[in-house]
Amino acid sequence: MTQVGNRIFLGIERADKSLVERFSKIPTSNINDQMNRLYNTDSTIKPLNKARMAGTALTVRCTAGDNMMFHRALDLAQPGDVIVVDDGGCMVRSLAGEIMMTYAQLRGIAGVAVNGCLRDYDALSEMTMPIYCKGITPQGPFKNGPGEINVPVNLGGVVVMPGDIIIGDPDGIVVIRKEDAADVIEAAEKKVAGETVKLNKYHTEGPDVDVHGPNWEKNVAKAGCVTIDAKQKL
Repeated sequence: MTQVGNRIFLGIERADKSLVERFSKIPTSNINDQMNRLYNTDSTIKPLNKARMAGTALTVRCTAGDNMMFHRALDLAQPGDVIVVDDGGCMVRSLAGEIMMTYAQLRGIAGVAVNGCLRDYDALSEMTMPIYCKGITPQGPFKNGPGEINVPVNLGGVVVMPGDIIIGDPDGIVVIRKEDAADVIEAAEKKVAGETVKLNKYHTEGPDVDVHGPNWEKNVAKAGCVTIDAKQKL
């Protein structure tokens, strides 16, 4: 038997911290729009508290319901890392709870996102470290392995690579590739600036009905939609 499926890779290249800091100020929706809406987790991955998440990915691939490699990752992760754990979306066993998450928080981990279950919801929901997962169950994990650290993993339908930028807010999580980050941040900051101008104008002058109405009337007509008077016979 080979060691495939039972390995730990060290020395990963992390995204630039200054880019992570800039992304941390932008809503996930604005970031994802600039990646053609392809690099967000689906709605199965939910936040357990209100803390906003920003960091670089340290990835863990676990056997379903087994947290041996998750434990190892808690010590391999650096401050500012987001630990992204994939156990295949297992919904019958939790991979961690209050003790492991407290350990992670005190080590300066920037967040945890699990494609699977956690437990101790009451405690986790009050923590200042951002935590995301697929589900909650009191059932505990196995601790036998195997598993791998710093390999590509799945989180809510998105492939996460070691060192990727991970941004999370109440809407969900977006994943930004290291090589794409510089271009995406420029576009996302411009998007936020434009939307801020529009929202401020809405609040001070009211909605731009004279622009919005005609534009969307034209668009729906172009799509082949017809408008029928309710009194008109079909």
